[in-house]
Amino acid sequence: MQNNQPDTVDNNTPKALYLNRREFLRAMGITSAALLMAACEPGRPGTTGTGSDQDIITAKDDAFDYVNFYEFSLSKYGVAERADSFQTSPWQIQIDGLVAKPQTIELEELLERYNIEEYIYRMRCVEGWSMVLPWQGFKLSKLLEDVEPLSEARYVQFQSVYRPDEMPGQVSLSNYPWPYSEGLRLDEARHGLTILATGLYGEPLSKQNGAPIRLVVPWKYGFKSIKSVARISLVAEEPPTLWQSLAAHEYGFYANVNPAVDHPRWSQATEIRIGESQRRPTLLFNGYDEVADLYEGMDLTEKY
Repeated sequence: MQNNQPDTVDNNTPKALYLNRREFLRAMGITSAALLMAACEPGRPGTTGTGSDQDIITAKDDAFDYVNFYEFSLSKYGVAERADSFQTSPWQIQIDGLVAKPQTIELEELLERYNIEEYIYRMRCVEGWSMVLPWQGFKLSKLLEDVEPLSEARYVQFQSVYRPDEMPGQVSLSNYPWPYSEGLRLDEARHGLTILATGLYGEPLSKQNGAPIRLVVPWKYGFKSIKSVARISLVAEEPPTLWQSLAAHEYGFYANVNPAVDHPRWSQATEIRIGESQRRPTLLFNGYDEVADLYEGMDLTEKY
């Protein structure tokens, strides 16, 4: 963690851009993807869309080399090498629980069934660093609509694969409650910003980034965006999650990005954007204030 003073950043940092890349490039007349801004709202009074208002896409090498994937390594570096023998094809996702149409779907069928689009999102890690990433994927709401949640369903539970013969961290971290599990409220899962990602930087997901399919929830800390999803279950009660099981005093179920609520061991007021030298203020909901209605009446000063 660096101790640089924060950048001066407009609190009206733009929202996520979720246009098809070709449409965006054509509309803006931009030919270099490196100049794309995540979350521009053109024409907003008092903003120019330049300088500190820009969210420049993180360099691909940084996003591929600096990752958390404890199933392979506690280090953020060298995960690709440790994940080299991980088999991502064939791949199935089991969908069960409180749904009218439980099913097991091949990845290829998902790619054919749903329109794959680009979603450029900020990603904020609970550790205090952030990136801007160009995902390819589809809205989770589309999949949920097809499996028809029953009226009793209130939450969605996600599980990664359990393959200790391919994932050395599942052996060395034997006290962890594998497989990795996460959860969302059903209305969070249905929100238009929540996606299942199958690609990154215009390529199929790399193994270290969660191949072949992962969850992305941009207004929550990154550990909520579970990698290598193998099972999705609709349930009535709040599902247990891996990090809650390990350290409930540090990691709550909601994990919404909130600069006013510190982690017990560090401040969440600022973050360091990978590729930059100075810290910047962290934004409530990571800047995606369109999700605020999901939490109306909740005390956002509570732990996560």
